[in-house]
Amino acid sequence: MCSDLDMSSSAPDQATATDALPPASKPHWFATAAAGIAAGLLLLLAAPALESSIEKVVESARATAPPSTTSGVRTAQERQLRRRVAELRRRFKRLTPAGHYLIVDTANNRIFVKSGDHLVHEGICSTGSYVMLRAGDKRTWVFKTPRGMFRVHAKLEAPVWRKPDWAFIEEGREPPPPTHPDRFEFGVLGEYALAFGDGYLVHGTLYKRLLGMPVTHGCVRLGDEDLRIVYHKLQEGSRIFVY
Repeated sequence: MCSDLDMSSSAPDQATATDALPPASKPHWFATAAAGIAAGLLLLLAAPALESSIEKVVESARATAPPSTTSGVRTAQERQLRRRVAELRRRFKRLTPAGHYLIVDTANNRIFVKSGDHLVHEGICSTGSYVMLRAGDKRTWVFKTPRGMFRVHAKLEAPVWRKPDWAFIEEGREPPPPTHPDRFEFGVLGEYALAFGDGYLVHGTLYKRLLGMPVTHGCVRLGDEDLRIVYHKLQEGSRIFVY
């Protein structure tokens, strides 16, 4: 069995995900798309705060307006601010998924399951450690959790970890062939896993004492109860926001 490692799993006849960490740099178009997704995500996350701030500005402007200010000017300013609030509300509503979705806060290692504006569940997680691993053949891996908006590609029960090359290199071992029995480990990812692309998973762990800390190789690691809730609330196609 590997050390306190995360990750992707798969074995013959098992639900699967591939290696967790791409070693290479991304093309320019990917960076552009990622920036767009990040901007949308930031708007989604910041919209309530912006709306609240603008409401405060409206109230403050009304309270502090000098007596000499004409009611017409104040009314125009309020109308402008309220149009802005209404616009933000519309944009926020468009960006908010209708069904259940998951938000992962990698800075504080917390998760939030929401449905529309409603918070359904909150818990702790572990995300990428940002540790860099270098192989003798010049391959490198940075163990970070990708940020942006993703969708659940697959839901797995009793997932099996297919150990990627870096897991063996980390242990000072030569990686075996792809189908070698040493590649597969059972029972280390918990009861369930949700794949959200490029081999990254939301899954369980044997090392619950490390939850709340950035210790994984890129996947999002949850405790048993949190994982059970996330697995049953989210469906294939549900959104996962990571920031």
